[in-house]
Formats: sequence, C-alpha cells, structure tokens
Amino acid sequence: VQLQACGGGLVQAGGSLRLSCAASGRAFITGGWFRQAPGKEREFVAAISWAGGRTDYADSVKGRFTISRDNSKKTVYLQMNSLKPEDTAVYYCASASSIATMNHPDYWGQGTKLTVSS
Repeated sequence: VQLQACGGGLVQAGGSLRLSCAASGRAFITGGWFRQAPGKEREFVAAISWAGGRTDYADSVKGRFTISRDNSKKTVYLQMNSLKPEDTAVYYCASASSIATMNHPDYWGQGTKLTVSS
C-alpha cells in the first residue's frame, strides 16, 4: 500500500483546510492522521474505521477537525476548521488494521505541510 497525502499549505488562523490521502494498491483499513510540529515528536490526530462508523480524535483537535473517508476512491480526508498557529506541522496519513493499533500503523504516507499564520 502506498499512501499519498496532499492539501497542505499556508492559511490564516481561524481558517479552514482539507487534507486528502489516497491509497494505491490495497485500500485503507483504518485510516489515520498524525502530525509533527518543529522540534516535537509525531502525535496522533485522528482515525477512522473501515466503514466510517467509528472515529477517534486527539483532544487538541476535537470539535475542530473531522476525519472522513470515501472507500470508492480509497481516500481519507481531514477537514480542519478554526485553525490555530499551534496546528502548524507536517501532517502524515497512515493505515492500520484497527483504531486500537493506530499507534503502530502498518503504512505511512509522506507528509504534507500546514502552516497557520497568526
């Protein structure tokens, strides 16, 4: 499985952006997003189960970010609203066998950079 993330960019605080991650080869099972800010460790952001019925979010993004998926396109999305400068990071998509194992994904995509200006 190869994961291709895109959609990053520069946005002002309070703005919105949507990231996409498309899988080639086998489709996502559980899809997820992580991020790594400069000088910090990579952290979990959100995950979504195969059928989309279960989602999980980091506390820092709850109520602002929404993860979704389109299995017909083998794509997972991350809609980010009310962005804050502290959301600035490189965002990585990932695939795991379940939400419970998303802390150790089976596959990683390349990062896409988000910069939120104040």
